[in-house]
Amino acid sequence: MTPSRDIARLIEIMAALRTPVTGCPWDLEQTFATIAPYTLEEAYEVADAIAKNDMLDLREELGDLLLQVVYHARMAEEEKHFDFGDVVEGVTRKMIRRHPHVFGDENGEKAEHVKGIWERIKAEEKAEKLAERQAHGLEEHRQRFLDEVPTAFPALQEAEKLQRKASKVGFDWNDARLVLEKIREETHELDEELSQSAPDKTRIADELGDTLFALANLARHLDIDPEEALRQTNRKFRSRFAAIEDHAEKTGTTLLAMSLEEMEAAWQAAKQSKDVFR
Repeated sequence: MTPSRDIARLIEIMAALRTPVTGCPWDLEQTFATIAPYTLEEAYEVADAIAKNDMLDLREELGDLLLQVVYHARMAEEEKHFDFGDVVEGVTRKMIRRHPHVFGDENGEKAEHVKGIWERIKAEEKAEKLAERQAHGLEEHRQRFLDEVPTAFPALQEAEKLQRKASKVGFDWNDARLVLEKIREETHELDEELSQSAPDKTRIADELGDTLFALANLARHLDIDPEEALRQTNRKFRSRFAAIEDHAEKTGTTLLAMSLEEMEAAWQAAKQSKDVFR
């Protein structure tokens, strides 16, 4: 089997990998649940390639992400739920339907009207999806207000989206300083738990979670993406720690051999350097 630019070849390759007896033993063992973590990982690697502005890496990572879609579609086909063609048909139908200002009778609508069109169509799709589930005999579940926020988001991003959703019905602070006061309250409760003679790790984790949730809320009130803010700090940490590593090499030592005081001195020097991400 040779490489190809045709998506059909990738579908054939996945079918071969999943063919009993002659296929790949590892691929044959996989399920939706075991593959899901790889799907998330590949999506993150796509984002990482974009952040690095590495187009060669992005090309490869997009291929890896596409493979995940083909993988899930193949397993669904084996169980006679749907196939890759159904996935493509579904998303193309959705995109055409959600953009009548481009593909339909409402072509030429102004930007301020597009949002209203989008919300109306999403409501229609939601009703149709419920009807489809009922037609397939799938168990109904009560739709809660926050159910539209996926639980698979990174926890910090999920927290921000939950808060943003709740704010739409007025469940929100009206001043960022009140959120800051809430953070102080949560850190005080965390301090109290840490001060116990026999600290309870479960309670500490609970209070730490409350603190992180409040911090995400503050970021939202300040119109700052908490994920991006933390990523920026992560990049800063990487850069400064690399400066410590460089210092160790220049002085003929190693990270393990350096004392904490020496590391701190190199860290502070990195903070002042124009060559290091601050």
